[in-house]
Amino acid sequence: MTVLTPELLNRIRFRAPEFDRENRFFTEDLTELRDAGYLAPQSLLEAARNQRLLARYAPATALAINMHHVVVGVARVLHDRGDASLDWILDDARAGELFAFGNSEAGNDEVMFDSGTRADPQADGSYRFSGTKIFTSLSPAWTRLGIFGRDDSNPESPRLVHGYLMRDSGGHRTVGEWNTLGMRATQSFTTVLEDAPVPADRIARILPVGPSADPYIFGIFSNFLLLISSVYAGIADRALELGVEAAHRRTSRKGGGRPYADDPDIRWQLADAAIALDSLAPQIESLAADVDTLVDHGSAWFRLLVGTKIRSVDVARAVVEKAIRCSGGASYSADTELSRLYRDALAGLFHPSDPESAHSTVASHLLGPVSDPR
Repeated sequence: MTVLTPELLNRIRFRAPEFDRENRFFTEDLTELRDAGYLAPQSLLEAARNQRLLARYAPATALAINMHHVVVGVARVLHDRGDASLDWILDDARAGELFAFGNSEAGNDEVMFDSGTRADPQADGSYRFSGTKIFTSLSPAWTRLGIFGRDDSNPESPRLVHGYLMRDSGGHRTVGEWNTLGMRATQSFTTVLEDAPVPADRIARILPVGPSADPYIFGIFSNFLLLISSVYAGIADRALELGVEAAHRRTSRKGGGRPYADDPDIRWQLADAAIALDSLAPQIESLAADVDTLVDHGSAWFRLLVGTKIRSVDVARAVVEKAIRCSGGASYSADTELSRLYRDALAGLFHPSDPESAHSTVASHLLGPVSDPR
């Protein structure tokens, strides 16, 4: 049973326009979600369904909370596969600690396979991290921050070090401003790490630079891509709902006062949106269930995951646009919900994997790597 009751969701929806308009963090939503136990571990299928529902009411709140569930989901993936090394994350989540995902770096198209952040090993097994992370959602409130950096202490064998920074440990600061087109309540500021200390017992993985088959990396990609997909599917759900409401509410003078719901062009537009949207749940939920039940898709996993993310974002944007077309010029006003959904949907373009990377991943799975021209 979900803790996302209709009463809680309606309060969250009521606050969403204010957070967007004032460009401020969703503090009240976070308090209620934490008190309701929503930060506790969930199966990936549960999280995907719940996050899609939450996004239907407040996309920015859902997107930010996504990052917490990604980190907790990684620990769950490892636990389910017999690795208890990150069970402390599951315990902390049950206790209401808030995890954030601090791995993105400007200009790093290697994503998780290399890093411009420096990870300096210490004699006691701890590391100190120095670098700049972008799009750190939950910046005002996280208590645990997942980060990674590159250890070049052995130049012949560089390594990527993944760990979790505690907020009260110091060595980090927020810089810049968060004045974006959409998803404003996430307050995803840039985070500067300056010798940020992570103790040895909070180092999650030390891996070679480059692609890795380690379950930790699989956990990051599977949770991130499927939960991102769920948020954008939720945006599309709400947009279609608003489009249908508008079609019933608006009337045609040319049509003698009949509702636009009788207009064949409007009917086609909304039906086309629904057909596209109906394709998302089977794809997202079947893959989430496969992660939960340890189904092995082998080398096809990343093809399936990136394809789901790309399709979900594209469908969300198309559905919102169709809903706006069916709702008339009033929806162009900046303070309408559809206008906000349109701006929020555009953020999907910037989450990894981007279309270029996704198509490269799928092409490599189908055709193999590009031949060496030499």
